[in-house]
Order: sequence, then structure tokens, then C-alpha cells
Amino acid sequence: MPIHFYRSTDPYYELTNHSAHPILLDGLSYPTVEHYYQAQKFAGTPYAETIRAAPNPMLARRMGRSKEHPLRPDWDAVKESVMFRATLAKFESHADARASLLATGDEELVEASPHDAYWGSGPGDRGQNRYGQILMQVRAILREQDGEEEKG
Repeated sequence: MPIHFYRSTDPYYELTNHSAHPILLDGLSYPTVEHYYQAQKFAGTPYAETIRAAPNPMLARRMGRSKEHPLRPDWDAVKESVMFRATLAKFESHADARASLLATGDEELVEASPHDAYWGSGPGDRGQNRYGQILMQVRAILREQDGEEEKG
């Protein structure tokens, strides 16, 4: 049975990229995966730092959707790898989030966003659920890492 997550009041909210699990990437700390993802749309510009400093992930998301600043030219080609890298960093560095993700077993993970048909389930549950798929990839990697630690 699929596990749906999205709102802060939902079980498994810690799986979302808005949960308060800071990540360290490229020598900088980001308050959430969302902050990192949105900032990377403008990597190498002062606006990326402005997003990193946003007081919450919702504001970081809004800022990342700004049409006033041009996206990096390769964004469509790299956005999934950016999300994957940040998501893996989060679950590798936070034992509580890692335990929660691993506790999902082999269930399908679905970001139940009613609006986002790319990263989430979208309107009418017909979205691509790319974030849920990334989480399942990360879960498999974490299991592999745990298996190697048990052997070593």
C-alpha cells in the first residue's frame, strides 16, 4: 500500500524536502533540501545565497520560482540530479530521517502534492511523482550502505 506524504501534519512529513533537516553540500549549510534545490537554479549568482538565507522553505520555493532572475541554462538537464544529491545528503546525515525512510519497507512512496504533477502526484493523482521515485532510490542506497556496514 503506497505511503503518501506532503503536509506538515501528515505522517512521514520528515520525508519531504521541507522538513527541518539541514544539509551540508559544496561547503555550505542549507536549512532544508528545498533551500538547496531552489538555490541551485541560480548557482554561482548572489541570488542563490539570498535563497539559501530564506527564513523558511516555502519562501525559498517562492523565491526559486521568481521570473526576475534567469535560471541557469542547464537547469532542466540537472534538476533531478540536484534533487537526488540533496535528498541523499539529508538521509545520510540525519539518523531520525534515515530511520523513518527505511521504516517504509518496500512501499511505494508518493509525494501527495495536489499541485505538482512533476515532483508529486499532481491533480487527480496523475503526476509523475519524481520525488517519490528519488526517495525510493535513496532508500535502496541506504539499505546497501547498511548491508556493507554489517559485513565490515
